[in-house]
Amino acid sequence: MRIILIRHGDPDYVHDTLTEKGKIEASLLAENVGYLGLENADFYVSPLGRAADTAGYVLRQLGKTAKTLDWLREFPAQIDVNGSPELQKIFPDTKQKDGRFVGRIVWDMVPSYWTEQEEYFDREGWKNSQVARSSDMLPIYESVTRQFDELLAGYGYVREGRHYRVEKENDITIVCFCHLGISCALLAHLWSVSPFILWHSIALAPTSVTELYTEEREQGVAYFRATRLGDISHLRIGGEKPSFAARFCEVYSNEKERH
Repeated sequence: MRIILIRHGDPDYVHDTLTEKGKIEASLLAENVGYLGLENADFYVSPLGRAADTAGYVLRQLGKTAKTLDWLREFPAQIDVNGSPELQKIFPDTKQKDGRFVGRIVWDMVPSYWTEQEEYFDREGWKNSQVARSSDMLPIYESVTRQFDELLAGYGYVREGRHYRVEKENDITIVCFCHLGISCALLAHLWSVSPFILWHSIALAPTSVTELYTEEREQGVAYFRATRLGDISHLRIGGEKPSFAARFCEVYSNEKERH
């Protein structure tokens, strides 16, 4: 079995669609999608506009349709830093409205904090971390991964401990058009690692392709292994520079890049 995760193109978050650059990226993805061999794939898409718009380019190219899955939306957990000076320090520059801090993405914290807290590296310990306790991320994570496992079980791969029991082997491909945060959460679940490691360690560029295959080295036992992570070869072929979205400033003095 093969899983392909495709991030949306350069986003216009205000209008939940693609920027003009994002449309170029999605177009190049569609033009070069043939190398992935998706003729017989099943397609799924996030309900958010930027993912659906990206998927549209590829689906039209292939003459396919996709099923919308609500849990493929960007990982929605947020933390409330109001009333906690410590959290306000961990999540600096949190925006305010009417004198109160607005919700903040749970993984958007400074590296000087999370890298020095052992629980954020632990595959189970992160669930008892301060950020997990102070937000709604755990029930959301459990709901998302449960529904992901239900999808895989429908194809014959049933979660059993930290691997998958093969009830019906197949070489089908499923393609999910989604987002960076949810992709990292799904990968963390497949690999049984803390999602904080992936949220902070990989930056999947807009329209990038991440590909995983099952390896069944023991009959009836499967594990998912990545063969590409954030592939943007279609942009290089088209001479298009990758979007900066998902990254932070390369050097702190560069005020033109996101801090």
